[in-house]
Amino acid sequence: MEFRLFGEVQLRVGGRSLDIGTPRQQAVLAALAVDAGRPVPIETLIDRVWDDAPPVEARNVLYSHLSRIRRLLASGGGARIVRRSAGYVLDIDPDLVDLHRFARLVERSKTADTALRATLLDEALRMWRGTPLAGVPGEWVAQVRAGWQRRRLDAAVRWAHAELELSRTDAVLATLPDLVAEHPLAEPLEGLLMRALHAAGRDAEALDRYAGLRQRLAGELGTDPGPELRALHTALLRGELPAPAPERGSPLATPAQLPPDVYGFAGRDAELRLLHGLVETGSSAVRIAAVSGTAGVGKTSLVVHWAHRVRDRFPGGQLYVNLRGFDPTGSPVTPAEAMRTFLDAFEVPLQRIPAGFEAQVGLYRSLLANRRVLVVLDNARDVEQVRSLLPGAPGCLVVVTSRTLLSGLVATGARPVTVDLLDPGEARQLLVGQLGADRVAAEPGAVDEIVELCARLPLALAVVAARAATYPTFALADLARELRETRGGLDEFAGADPATDPRAVFSWSYQQLSDAAARLFRLLGLHSGPDLGTRAAASLAGLPVAKARPLLAELARAHLVAEHSPGRYACHDLLRAYASELDLALDTEADRRAATRRMLGHYVHSADNADRLLDPRRDEPPTRTAVPSEVDPERMADFGEASAWFNAEHRVLVTAVHQDIELDAEVWDLVWTMRRFLAHQGHWPDEVDVLHVALAAAERLGDPVKQAYAHCYLGCTYVWFERHDDAHRELTTALELYRAGEDLVGQAYVQYYLAWMLERQDRNVEALAHAEQALELYRFAGHAVGEAKSLNAIGWFHALRGDHRAAIGFCEKALDLQTKLGDSVAAGSTWHSIGYAHNHLGDHTRAIACYQAAFTLFHNAGYRFGEALVLRSLGESYRDTDDPEAAHIAWQQAIEIYDQLGHPDADDARAKLASLNTTTTREVPR
Repeated sequence: MEFRLFGEVQLRVGGRSLDIGTPRQQAVLAALAVDAGRPVPIETLIDRVWDDAPPVEARNVLYSHLSRIRRLLASGGGARIVRRSAGYVLDIDPDLVDLHRFARLVERSKTADTALRATLLDEALRMWRGTPLAGVPGEWVAQVRAGWQRRRLDAAVRWAHAELELSRTDAVLATLPDLVAEHPLAEPLEGLLMRALHAAGRDAEALDRYAGLRQRLAGELGTDPGPELRALHTALLRGELPAPAPERGSPLATPAQLPPDVYGFAGRDAELRLLHGLVETGSSAVRIAAVSGTAGVGKTSLVVHWAHRVRDRFPGGQLYVNLRGFDPTGSPVTPAEAMRTFLDAFEVPLQRIPAGFEAQVGLYRSLLANRRVLVVLDNARDVEQVRSLLPGAPGCLVVVTSRTLLSGLVATGARPVTVDLLDPGEARQLLVGQLGADRVAAEPGAVDEIVELCARLPLALAVVAARAATYPTFALADLARELRETRGGLDEFAGADPATDPRAVFSWSYQQLSDAAARLFRLLGLHSGPDLGTRAAASLAGLPVAKARPLLAELARAHLVAEHSPGRYACHDLLRAYASELDLALDTEADRRAATRRMLGHYVHSADNADRLLDPRRDEPPTRTAVPSEVDPERMADFGEASAWFNAEHRVLVTAVHQDIELDAEVWDLVWTMRRFLAHQGHWPDEVDVLHVALAAAERLGDPVKQAYAHCYLGCTYVWFERHDDAHRELTTALELYRAGEDLVGQAYVQYYLAWMLERQDRNVEALAHAEQALELYRFAGHAVGEAKSLNAIGWFHALRGDHRAAIGFCEKALDLQTKLGDSVAAGSTWHSIGYAHNHLGDHTRAIACYQAAFTLFHNAGYRFGEALVLRSLGESYRDTDDPEAAHIAWQQAIEIYDQLGHPDADDARAKLASLNTTTTREVPR
């Protein structure tokens, strides 16, 4: 992800620009991006976006912009907007924003030697794509724009000085005329251009430049050039400037170091397009691709194959080095060793190679400065191993491969190319390349099974294909059967060549681990989720976090796990199979069961801590398993951290409830703690899935209260999808169980959800009766939260029957109680009910105000379904006040949310939208 503020505001992900929206929405993003990583108070945001003329309800309009930007960032990944006490924060590495990267490079240049200073400033200046924040209005934007134009001018002056010190006249002459045209009165630029012309032996042109500047200054400012420029002019006239430096010699050879092309290369069309895009782009900066992926995924094959296809585009040569970052047969290549290899490839005379490494880097970059050279840095261990090997001038293209993400390169402008497992079609294509189309086509079922059992890992597929090619009479079905019989193991991939045996390849890393890290890796085979966090890994191993963190770092360095985001680790299926295989061989059944219990306990109590922050007024579960010893659950400070934790762990939690071990109490507890998050975020299919698991666990436990809970919320979820028969069955079953246990609160919940089920069927009289029963039960049980929700429901059903005054009375009682309780989400629902009643009484202004209050509460709580509900109602109020444009936008936004949630109410919103005759793109006034 990359934020560009130079030129038009852009948000780029994977080489493509995302649509940020209106200029005003671009201003909101820019107002956060210029302070990336730091909180910006709401008042400051409003001032930056609207100057002294904010709209009515400016905060609500701002919230709407922030909500849309959040969704945009979520679609791209890698950034988010977080609300802190001091304001909103664009939570990203500032280096992902071009102007922050520009500032960092300029700051670094101040302490660098001349060659490095020129390189850093050149890299910074090439980020400039035009007037900052182009197309964004406002006084604050104008101030930012002017400040950055001054900083660019200062950087250009310092760059030109450095280039002239290095006798690189051509670069200055190619760049400064355009800059002088943009800043025709900038004397420092004109002076440097005059010096460059002199160095090129073009004194007459230098004198003409002076005459032109003197004329412009006199005409526009009524002044003469300053003393420094006058002195330069005099020195030129008298021939007192030093003679031009002699031109440096060219290298003696054009390197061609690529390894042979890859036989039978298959697939990777998307990755090849990304790499080709770097060749085709007209970027004036050094282009870098950071190609990353796990062991055996085919990074080197991809890059070597692509490099052969484009080598003719690089007449300056092709440099290649295997940095051996993870080679079991030797030590990694040092940057100094690689540098000397490259200088030798150019056949630089020994007497021209400096003794010091930094000086060698300067020479290397000078050699590449005016050449189109392809540089392949294969199998890099980390960014530091390659940083010195990067060219400093445009025209070159660098491709780095590594098992790590190389985020340091990406942060400074490299294009990330992630090499994942092959898709099924690509995997089949690989087998076709090795075995021939006829043999693959003859046994399509066997081929599909081989692809699946090899986890679509190219290394594993290559091993199986080699065996099949060696024995052409073997049926592929027989090979598939052998793989199937050893599923979960690696025996069928074994071979005599350790370079192609996955177990051997993995073992090269495993054998270098400390005992503690090796144990942790084995235990990771028990974790079936897509990834896990640091604290979860610590609980799995029964270790303090402080001891687990360095062990995870050790595993990441060995590339047995990948830290795909800070503090989160994953490995592919064959690595997990390898870990599980080691665990079965080296650890006991008791160890495995204890580790699994700790892992579930970690997720239960971490989710419990997060859920408590999402809903401080929740009911407590009937029973709860104790925190296992040696488990340290996650602790969140506030609502935002709790939401972020649930979002990060969502897939892990859903997977964890399906653990293949009889820990039913822990499984039920885990479902209980995650259900509210799944419901509020609209993950309803997952909610149904885990509730079925919880029901089965409760039945095995013989616990009717827990069974009733699962039936109740299955019914509740079915209500929202209009599966009324299923909802009625589950809710009536829950009611019977709660009555048998004399659980008044449980009965009240069921009556409450039965009321909403009936409302969805337009049976409002019956719905009101059930809501009144719920109210009576809640009051008898002393359950204030439920009492308030029931009062709102009663008010809503009165409104649906046309008794709007009575509806407002009930809802205001509910709102008073919810305000005292601090139940903001429920209060949002009540404000919506009151707005509905006022709208139908004809008081549309008051209705809109109520809806705005509801939207704010839902937005702050992250309750997407509630936001959509309010937007749908807002559209009706705007329509009724003859503002079809605002209605159009409100309903369109509601449809977007409903579609993201997969909710059927999108159809109703579409029907309302279809009734309008407008296609405006104006913002909804809130």
